[in-house]
Amino acid sequence: MLSAWAGSLVPVFSDTTVSGVEHLSQAKDSGCVLAANHTSFFDPVLLIGTLHRLGLRPAVLATAGLWRVPLLSRALTREGYVPVHRGSRRAGDALHHAAEALAGGRSVLIYPEGGLPRHHTSHDRPPGPLKTGVVRLALSIGAPVIPIGHAGARKVASGSRAKQLAGWATAPVRRPRVHVHIGPGLRLDASDRPMEQLEAALGVTWSRAVHGLRGELPSEDPAPHDQG
Repeated sequence: MLSAWAGSLVPVFSDTTVSGVEHLSQAKDSGCVLAANHTSFFDPVLLIGTLHRLGLRPAVLATAGLWRVPLLSRALTREGYVPVHRGSRRAGDALHHAAEALAGGRSVLIYPEGGLPRHHTSHDRPPGPLKTGVVRLALSIGAPVIPIGHAGARKVASGSRAKQLAGWATAPVRRPRVHVHIGPGLRLDASDRPMEQLEAALGVTWSRAVHGLRGELPSEDPAPHDQG
């Protein structure tokens, strides 16, 4: 329900294009960790909706505060989404439930930066430092990680609360251009600086999303081992 709803909203609020779709085949065959950069409150709609339109419905790690919204909490639970209780003793529960979803063959979408950027401009910036949870999750279950980069989402809504409300209200008229790029899957190795490997891969996919937004996307992705 939520993913279908998001899929219908993406073309309303943005003009979104996607590249690297061929790399999702691995996620459709078995559980993968989908690691995406986080730039705005439009991101969940953008990525859940885009993945739904591509035939993939992952479990999503989302802030636990969303479960305090009565009707929304039921929908989140029904779709198997995982609440993240940041800064509490229950913070580790999210990785446990995510690992269960992966073990059951379902892919999991996670924002490894752990939060939104602090700047208020609508310009895109490279992904910030990553939290260790995504790497610990992937290594604990041996699941591949597919990096996803996107650019342009901050044109939908960013800045102060008033500017964000105005952005959401006018987006259906403006339909800002957004580009999502899906990179090749990675097999992280605990002995090979996995955090650096993933940070580099996510940086590459974000950069390619920026180029895609400008219509300058090269024809092929670098091989995963070239991204470390």
